[in-house]
Amino acid sequence: MLTGGGDCPALNAVIRAVVRTIHNHGGESYGFLEGWRGAIEGNAIPLKALETDEIIAKGGTILGSSRTNPYKKQESIEKLRQSFARLGFDALVAIGGDDTLGVAKKLYEDFKFPVVGVPKTIDNDLECTDFTFGFDTSINIVMEAVDRLRTTAESHRRVIVVETMGRHAGWIACFAGIATAADYVLIPEEEVNVDEMCNVLKKRREAGKKYGLVIASEGAKLPQEGLVTEDAEVDDFGHVRLGGLGKTVADLIERRTGIETRHVILGHLQRGGPPSAYDRVLGTRLGIHAARLVLNREFGMMVALRGLKIAHDTLANAVGKSRFLDLEFMREAEEFYKNV
Repeated sequence: MLTGGGDCPALNAVIRAVVRTIHNHGGESYGFLEGWRGAIEGNAIPLKALETDEIIAKGGTILGSSRTNPYKKQESIEKLRQSFARLGFDALVAIGGDDTLGVAKKLYEDFKFPVVGVPKTIDNDLECTDFTFGFDTSINIVMEAVDRLRTTAESHRRVIVVETMGRHAGWIACFAGIATAADYVLIPEEEVNVDEMCNVLKKRREAGKKYGLVIASEGAKLPQEGLVTEDAEVDDFGHVRLGGLGKTVADLIERRTGIETRHVILGHLQRGGPPSAYDRVLGTRLGIHAARLVLNREFGMMVALRGLKIAHDTLANAVGKSRFLDLEFMREAEEFYKNV
């Protein structure tokens, strides 16, 4: 198996579950190191059931990760297939987001490569599954950070803008905003209403609230400015590095309201540390069912959460479609700031 893309709490829970399930049926498991890069280079290590039993509590991934795209160079695809054959592997479990699973999909379509997918992203933006593991942990991390920032915001009578992850979808920002009683939430799905945001903050200050909290998803778009990025560089999958929206919004609020405003970018804090109980359970369940697909030789498939059940779908049906925030959540959040 391999883990690709951004790291995520409960990746190790998936690894542990795959290893245990294969072990229970008399098989052996190996892990490619550093995602598709390890698969290209044939860099794999054995994974034993007893040795991986306690990794469920560990954040990140014991296999390491990378944003390597084998399809960027044709020779990389050939090296990957040769490495896989040379090592004598029967199947591959690819654990990752849309980019990682997109490679898995193409490998199956092009070569009938024996691959099974497990969806992973803290952004919760994969259409194929109701919730992704890592999301629950990340919103709890944001919640704890904002609860701490609240005390310093109140002490200094400031507004604090907290920038969260969320390139295409505002799940993290919206859920964290509801959980922390934020004064305003910015998401990628809706262009920011700057006038409304500043009016809410001013009216609350006039009504006696001595501080303000704004939660901003990194992918939220400002009028005229659009996406705010750190630089113009792109990764192997063509993604620019987002970042800086929090500062832009904070500067804008201070200019328009006259209220001292600071910003905090939570960044990779949202990915780190031990996974929550919910994510450990979800990751474990997905890993078990992915291993069962391997044992049944049902390749070109992936596992997903649908309601309370673990379902199966084809990689072709599941990959390449973003799952945006259900805006009903935003309409519910707005009950707390539409009328001050």
